[in-house]
Amino acid sequence: MKRVVVARQDNLGDVLLAGPAVRAIAAQAEHVTLLAGPYGAAAGELLPGVDEVQVFRAPWIDPEPPPLTRSSVDVLAEQLTGFEAAFVLTSFHQSPLPLALVLRLAGVPWIGAICDDYPGSLLNLRHRVPGDPPEALRMLSLAQAAGCALPPGDDGRLAIRGPLPDVSALTGIGDYVVVHPTASVPARSPSPVHSGRIVDALVQAGHRVVVTGAKPEGTTAGVDLSGGTSLLELAAVLAGAEAVVAPNTGPAHLAAAVGTPVVSLFAPVVPAARWAPFGVPAALLGDQHAPCRGSRVRTCPVPGHPCLDGIDPAEVVAAVAELVKRPSRRATA
Repeated sequence: MKRVVVARQDNLGDVLLAGPAVRAIAAQAEHVTLLAGPYGAAAGELLPGVDEVQVFRAPWIDPEPPPLTRSSVDVLAEQLTGFEAAFVLTSFHQSPLPLALVLRLAGVPWIGAICDDYPGSLLNLRHRVPGDPPEALRMLSLAQAAGCALPPGDDGRLAIRGPLPDVSALTGIGDYVVVHPTASVPARSPSPVHSGRIVDALVQAGHRVVVTGAKPEGTTAGVDLSGGTSLLELAAVLAGAEAVVAPNTGPAHLAAAVGTPVVSLFAPVVPAARWAPFGVPAALLGDQHAPCRGSRVRTCPVPGHPCLDGIDPAEVVAAVAELVKRPSRRATA
């Protein structure tokens, strides 16, 4: 394969989880273009194996979808003209077929995707994945089904390009734990007040805390980097941490990509088996049998948000203490 386009059009974490599949495809291709959405494009710039990133806000993927217009489809089809092959990577609840149709209109001769629906002539490779594997392995299995294997020495975990910048001026000197309390949707985040309790508990246990994302309420503890880093700087901050405490969100996967252990505050609105931090030591906290389980809701339907706000801050402290004892992988590609 010479020119290949790989599509993953949702969020930052989803793009990072596509990394092993992208590297397997890149090992067999001369040039790989990542087609990303606006929320995941910055992560695409960090992926080993990606030669360029193109952006299209897909009405069939985006959580706040724009109208589908003939002109936007024509522009996308023009963008996709000239590729020899395409891999359409999607989550289990997304369809690859709208993009496959545009790829066919663009004249792409070979298209592969994971797809349960009948694709007719839209796909050359219709791949199915049994069970509930981690999302990174699910996407990698599509590349492998097409004959694309990871290169020798590639351990199949998440990775980003190095080198990382020196962020000691941001974090200060000495060991620290990162707390990133926010996620892209409210249902996956502890309340700001409860996040503050977690920060306070970690400080009282003797940890120096660096806060990224949005600052929790009710605490003045910790180094506040909320909204103050680029994505590459955030990666460096996470790489320098002893552990990262975060909900199911992109920075948790970014922490995994730089080899840092993660305490995952995981709301069960999506399956933890698919979306928990991949390839690093991790502790999964949160009621995985809460009434919101599997609902994919964006706002918690249960008063008090018990699946996350019910986590005792002492559990977080204990999980951090356990993780920092274990060896972790601190490397970038």
